[in-house]
Amino acid sequence: MSKPTSQLDVQVGGDHYKSLPIQPIEYCQRNKLNYCESNVVKYVTRHRFKNGREDIEKAIHNLSILLEMEYPL
Repeated sequence: MSKPTSQLDVQVGGDHYKSLPIQPIEYCQRNKLNYCESNVVKYVTRHRFKNGREDIEKAIHNLSILLEMEYPL
């Protein structure tokens, strides 16, 4: 078995990111997104291929946390 040239060529548990032009983790790292922002990108990117509505709800939850922490009332 040949060794992958990059860890971005490896996905543990599914293949819902491997067919994308840029993977969410690469986008998030290059743009220095924080944890909540990165989760939103991840969940919105994969919702059609993995968990549907649940992923959208997770993205909304992460946005709510981000809003609360970054812009408190």
